[in-house]
Parts: sequence; structure tokens; C-alpha cells
Amino acid sequence: MGFSGQMHGAVMLDEKDRVVRPALIWCDVRTEEQCAQLNQKIGAQRIIELTCNPALPNFTLTKFLWVQQYEPDNWKQVRSVMLPKDYVRFRLTGERAIDMADASGTLMLDVAHRRWSKEMLAAAEIDERLLPQLFESPDVCGQVSSEGASATGLKAGTPVVAGAGDQAAGATGMGIVLPGAVSATIGTSGVVFAATDRPALDPKGRLHTFCHAIPGRWHVMGVTQAAGLSLRWFRDQFGAGQDDGRDPYDRLSDEAAHIAPGCDGLLWTPYLMGERTPHLDGKARAALVGLTASHTRAHIVRAILEGVAFSLRDTFTIFAGMNVPVRSIRLGGGGARSSLWRQIQADVYGHEVEIVEAEEGAAYGAAILAGVGAKHWATVDAACQAVVRVAQRVSVKAEAAAVMNANYTAFQRVYPATKAIFKA
Repeated sequence: MGFSGQMHGAVMLDEKDRVVRPALIWCDVRTEEQCAQLNQKIGAQRIIELTCNPALPNFTLTKFLWVQQYEPDNWKQVRSVMLPKDYVRFRLTGERAIDMADASGTLMLDVAHRRWSKEMLAAAEIDERLLPQLFESPDVCGQVSSEGASATGLKAGTPVVAGAGDQAAGATGMGIVLPGAVSATIGTSGVVFAATDRPALDPKGRLHTFCHAIPGRWHVMGVTQAAGLSLRWFRDQFGAGQDDGRDPYDRLSDEAAHIAPGCDGLLWTPYLMGERTPHLDGKARAALVGLTASHTRAHIVRAILEGVAFSLRDTFTIFAGMNVPVRSIRLGGGGARSSLWRQIQADVYGHEVEIVEAEEGAAYGAAILAGVGAKHWATVDAACQAVVRVAQRVSVKAEAAAVMNANYTAFQRVYPATKAIFKA
């Protein structure tokens, strides 16, 4: 069995392995204050040196510190901590384990050396004995217990591998395992993910540098907090058009397809929940800029699709400055199911994009990792070569790409122009 799930979540258990409080999940950004405290105590640059990442409110450590500060009675009960998928595996196997990729997003891992950072833990006053044991993603870290078998119907003794967080597992399922391979995934959030053979570091901390699900490899990724969420927000607040029995997102996509690239100057910045890449600003807010009386509902829908792609392009811009190679781009998540959004991404990135046959994303990657753990394949590379296949390629339309380039330049100017307003 392999596992995947939400990254960065904070699950806290007491001495009897009961959940102390509801988990604080990845998109909970209440911990700006704790990030500032860590930066003041340790130093922002030193944190990047220790963990390859800046202190961000999404990361697990900051959530533990928030509970310490605001729910001290709860924190006194805590005897072990883990991430969401690892709690499910703990219930299934009785083992407290975590993979290197998911541990990278806790702000407690020495990512370069693939071990818990003693200096970071000491500075944050977190006892290492609270933490689960570290494993590489394809490593067997337990087996289905008799209790797990009784609860699920699975066979007792079935080996269970460490697995990976959703992004590393999803990238594995898309074959993003060698340097030069990049994925752009649009789910609730959006992620651009590049495999590397070294812990490539952005000194400004705009990208995350994490261990990959492949032993001895790393990845860098940029995150847009509200990618697919932007379209869902529009659907929930303004509807998806007349119900004709089709998927509401298909109806929205068809509506937007009648609008020319560039949306007649309309721009959307998708900062509905603050933003990670490239701004690292929990106070950033979304903006719809350039509205005129001639713009329609369809213009707004297309502007949202383009704005999310522009936000993901920010990561490619940083990759270029870091000399991270981009030889192929594969699309994943719900955004890859829309033919319009696929074409918009190709035109915005200025690069042919690929769609793989398997649509199961992180679950498919978790299954691949389980297959490697069970010795069905010798390596993750061999597994991906055997089972990951490209189903479709989408080429760049030169005329549309020229419009997208111009609009991307305008998009980059919106955040600096509005930052002071939202901060105030």
C-alpha cells in the first residue's frame, strides 16, 4: 500500500493516541505572528539555510507554535505529531512514520541532508521525540495490523510504504522524476514542480525546495494558493450558467472560450488566500483589474483562467533565474481536464504542454511508490518508464502567446500597485 495526502497539516495526539484538536491544514494561514517570531529569533536567512525554505504560515511547525501560544492546555496534552496521511497510516499500521518529501514541508527538516534539523527544533523548542520516524517514499515502514485489517477489510501483514505528500506523489504519477521534467498542476491550489538532482535553492525563499519522493533527488516548486479555487469561488458566488446536465466547470470553460486571448485587457490576480510564490504575502488580496462597460461575464471567467496561468508562470520566471532546466511540461489536476485551460497554459508558458494517460494524480504516484516498495520495480525511474504514458500534446499558438506575453507584463505590475492598499 502507498499513501498520499494533504501536505503541511498538523495532527496532534495525546498519550493515548487520541486527537487533541482538529487538524490545522495547509491553507490555514493564521500563523503570520509565529512566522515573524521565528524570523526574529533565528533569522529569516538562517531559516532558509537550515531548511531550504522560509518561515511561511502554511508550514506545519508554525501551526504547532500557534497551538503552544493560544491553546496551551491542548499543547500540554500533545505526545506525538504527524501529518494527515501519516495519521491514517498510523491508524492502519500502528507505526509513526513520515516520508522525506512531506517532512520537507514542516519547516523542521534539514532538506539538503534529509534529516530532522536539530538546530531548528532547538530554536523552536520542539522535542524531536514528538516527531515520526523518517523514511524515503518507497521504503516499507510498516504493515497492516490486525486492527487495521478489521477496520478496512485489507489483509493483515500487507506491507505499507511511506508514500509522499500530494505534490511529490502527483509528480511521480506524471513521470516528473528526472531534471528537466516539470509539471504544472491546477487543483484547489496550483503548483509548478521541477525535479532536480541537487537541493536547488532560491535565496529569496520564493520557491519551496523539498526532498523528492525518489531517494537522492529533490524538487523545487512554486505555489499559487487559489488556482482552481479562483474558478470555484466564481462558480459558487455567481453560478455556472444554465444547468444543462453537464459539469459546471465545462459550462464555464465553454462560456470563456468565446472570448479572445487577453480578455480585452481584463486581468485577474488570484490572491484569494494571500499568496506564496512569488510574493510570500499572507495579506495579498485578489484583484480584477481593467473592467469596462463592454466586458461580460465570459470575459471575467477567461480572465480567471489566464490569471491563474500567469501566477504559475511566475514560478517559471524564477526557474530561469536559478538555471533550473525546463525541457518538458506536463499538466495535471482538474485544470488539465479543460481543453481551453490547457491551451491557455501552453500560450502563457510559451511551451508545448503534455497530458498523461492516468488522471488519478497523487493516488497513481502512491501506487507506483508502493509497487517499488513491493519490489515489482527496482526503482521509481523504472516504474515511471513502464507505466507513465503521454496521451496528448498541446502546441503553442504564436499569435495568442504574443498577447499573453504582453498581458503577463501587465499582470506583474498589479501586485506592487495594490500591495500598500491591502496592507493598510
